[in-house]
Amino acid sequence: MSAALSGGACGVAASRSAAVPLVQPGAPGSAARTVSVAQATDLGAIRFTAADVAFMQGMLMHHAQAVEMTSLLRSRTARQEMRQLAARIDASQDDEMRMMREWLTRRGVPVEGSGDHAQHGGANGADLGNASMRMPGMLSPAQMQALAAARGAAFDQLFLTGMMAHHEGALQMVAELFATPGAGQESEIYAFASDVEADQRAEIARMRTLLQEMAR
Repeated sequence: MSAALSGGACGVAASRSAAVPLVQPGAPGSAARTVSVAQATDLGAIRFTAADVAFMQGMLMHHAQAVEMTSLLRSRTARQEMRQLAARIDASQDDEMRMMREWLTRRGVPVEGSGDHAQHGGANGADLGNASMRMPGMLSPAQMQALAAARGAAFDQLFLTGMMAHHEGALQMVAELFATPGAGQESEIYAFASDVEADQRAEIARMRTLLQEMAR
């Protein structure tokens, strides 16, 4: 085949490939939908929304408290499986926090939000926001102080129940994102939110198993 014919054949194949409709999975519980190549690569109508930005800013703060909780674990538990759990949580949360900062920075928006999602209470008791304004699952300053003061089996119990509630809060945030019209459609944020949901559910299952083993 000549170079000209080969090039023409490639061009036809490329145009046919570009015309093939792509199917974008729907949010959990929703049907899939057909999108164009431009939309699938975020060059078309799919753009990030204010709800996407608030989700990323809020989830960044949410993850920060989870990392703070795992940092307490190292000197307060005697169980190796607890340390292994904390290592897994640390690794996933650190990677996701880096990704969220980059996502926000590339879009020219602040890494920290100015609304409800910026509220955060730490183990040192500093309450940076009204308790009613905290994100779902966030531990209050009093709960963080109690966790920091506990040791051994008491700490393990508080940590697991607190982190399970924390993860459940993250699942609620994902559900609220996908329930917001137009939000969660950009490919990168859709993939991230879906990964958060899968990872948090898996970790909740591990923690529930650990709690059951401790109760025996």
